Amino acid sequence: AALGRRATAGRAPTPGRGGGTPVRTRASAASSSSSSDRLDDAILLSAKLIYASSPAMEHTREGHPESNLRVPAILDALAAANLTPEARAGELVRLDAFAPATREQVMEVHTKNYVGGLNVLAKTRAPMDVTGDTYITSASYDAALRGCGAAIALVDAVCDASEIRESRQPGSSLAPAAFGLCRPPGHHATPKSAMGFCLFGTVASAARHAQRARGMARVMIFDFDVHHGNGTNDIFRDDPSVLFVSTHEDGSFPGTGKMSDAGEGDGVGATINVPLPPGSGDAAALAAFDEIVAPAAARFSPDIVLVSAGYDAHWRDPLAGLSFRTGTYWRLSARLKALADELCGGRCVFLLEGGYDLTGLGEGVADSFRALLGDGSGEDPGAIAGLTDEPTEKVRRVLAEAKAMHQL
Repeated sequence: AALGRRATAGRAPTPGRGGGTPVRTRASAASSSSSSDRLDDAILLSAKLIYASSPAMEHTREGHPESNLRVPAILDALAAANLTPEARAGELVRLDAFAPATREQVMEVHTKNYVGGLNVLAKTRAPMDVTGDTYITSASYDAALRGCGAAIALVDAVCDASEIRESRQPGSSLAPAAFGLCRPPGHHATPKSAMGFCLFGTVASAARHAQRARGMARVMIFDFDVHHGNGTNDIFRDDPSVLFVSTHEDGSFPGTGKMSDAGEGDGVGATINVPLPPGSGDAAALAAFDEIVAPAAARFSPDIVLVSAGYDAHWRDPLAGLSFRTGTYWRLSARLKALADELCGGRCVFLLEGGYDLTGLGEGVADSFRALLGDGSGEDPGAIAGLTDEPTEKVRRVLAEAKAMHQL
């Protein structure tokens, strides 16, 4: 019973550490060090989807799956599908003018010693491994700050659009969605260390910025990467102002994300982990969303929805064992935007996490773009050779247990 009640507590005036959450105007947002130039009002009024690209081309290692080929593969897939600002003028907007995150912004979610130490290692000892699976180059620290800066700028853009649309059409306007094509990924980075290809918590930094700078007191983070976002989980473990919901492959890296991990202290119930059995695919992903994610969001009533958008649950991906289709990402993205439209004025920001098969990654992100623009899926709905039947009974047991535990 405590799990259900904790998550429905009233709005917390003080997210995380420190003082209250200031409400911020568009004028003050425009002058912040987190973003360069605010988008023109006409663009903010017309856009359906705003995206930014931070490909970190100098953060790479030959033969490593988290390489500088990832974002270009996405951009190529978007161009092939005519999902470009030139082809979708007014609807699809690229945000180019954004600054890197500041040290202070990432230190909202990481310790000072870790942030400073990573900078020293990048500048004096790189290239090197900072953990067994996570490398840095001399450019990696700056690349990670730039990725977080893109995420923060997209939060600002969505909030700016929401405010100007509300001023023009009070009570009837919806914000555009946003998508950050950022790397390195971030959801495994803990407060004190790099992990799992991740250096700084991109979505965590964006969440704290939404709270501290934009008055978004209650933030929901949904993570559909195949791997559990242990870093995000740990950063907000005891924080009732951030609802963290993760669907991931049970038993996969990093071995965290058990259903029993529901947060600690005041944050009990604001962490919901849904470990899906290996082989789960489209039906499992949609059932988990409809039966767990959406009801939890409705109960929490967020001010903004952030998405850790990993595409490594795709059936093509070599690093795990779920079997999402390309169209699964269209269906999840469409549901997420509809949820944001219903609960928080449409404010919804996707941020890239994993996805290591370049074809599956490009296809998946392109179908998410289609959903957020209001287009149909680009996937052929026919059978895919080699895909096995989903473990339906195991999935049903997992979902039933999660619903009972969190009173959904």
